Amino acid sequence: MNSRTGDTSLTADPAVALHTASAWWLTALDRLERTTAADPAIRALQRGIRSLPLGGVRDLLRGRPLGHPVHPVLVQVPIGCWLSASVLDAVPGARHAATTLTAVGLTGVAPAAVAGWADWADLPPEQARVGLAHAVSNVAAVACYTASLAARLQGRSAKGRMWSLGGLAAVAISGALGGHVAYRQSVGAHAAT
Repeated sequence: MNSRTGDTSLTADPAVALHTASAWWLTALDRLERTTAADPAIRALQRGIRSLPLGGVRDLLRGRPLGHPVHPVLVQVPIGCWLSASVLDAVPGARHAATTLTAVGLTGVAPAAVAGWADWADLPPEQARVGLAHAVSNVAAVACYTASLAARLQGRSAKGRMWSLGGLAAVAISGALGGHVAYRQSVGAHAAT
């Protein structure tokens, strides 16, 4: 509270803004959970993934030996590399290291995506809808980081940094969607069998 004017808005505004943004986000996710427009495509994709002859690899991809999904573990490689590349983008003389981290992050995408799709194939409709949005955000992130790497390798570091920031924004959205599926929608550990 501002003692001179009696105004509390300066201290209340960040909390109000956070509450408003949170309410908007959760309302949008609730709508996404109820939207059935993509259900035919979701069912077809899920059937296709479940029909792949993966044998025991399916259990490994789903993390059964660990007692929890392996996808959240595998996403640490691209996320960590890309976040680190963004930090190094702010450090003079670290251009080569940021380029290397961008490339390593891109190589870590495939295992994380395969494990994610293996988990997603068995989700019920509400969770699968949000999971599909999570996957679309990941595709956007990979596209941005691919463009970033191409620009960096062509010596266009400023353009590479801009693409990287776009990718980091997509990763943030994807992470929020993935967190929603894992925690708010309660997709958790698989029984160890």
